[in-house]
Amino acid sequence: MPKITIYSTTTCPYCKMLKSYLSEKNISFEEVLLDERPDQMQVSVDTCGSMGVPCTHITKGDGTTVNILGFDKEKIDATLGL
Repeated sequence: MPKITIYSTTTCPYCKMLKSYLSEKNISFEEVLLDERPDQMQVSVDTCGSMGVPCTHITKGDGTTVNILGFDKEKIDATLGL
């Protein structure tokens, strides 16, 4: 099972769509709300190379990592094998 961390904000509509999509697929994830945890902003920037959200960090079972900026459904599906 991959480990998924989503860096998001409470007001971002794409963040809400991503979290809803993953929940519908019964895929668990950890959420870091940047407006409540500004100390994690640099981690998000380092992960996705941008201040944009959502920033999704996926660590697959084999240890490889994939970082996805925005709600890129095709890349998420391909990464998770959906």
